[in-house]
Amino acid sequence: MESGPAIFAGAAFALFGGGLLTWTGMRLMHREPVAHGVSPATAVAFGTIFGAAFLTLAVWCFGRL
Repeated sequence: MESGPAIFAGAAFALFGGGLLTWTGMRLMHREPVAHGVSPATAVAFGTIFGAAFLTLAVWCFGRL
């Protein structure tokens, strides 16, 4: 009964974290700004940190099964 919400949350965290890391990486490869009005180093740092944090939460959710 409790595995349903854990699977949903883990999938949501994994998709968002993976998408954020992919998007940040692709913007860097094309030398385009990651976020408008923000220092490029700050935008890359926050994108990478939050993407990794969401993937870590996904692993934690899947580990609770």
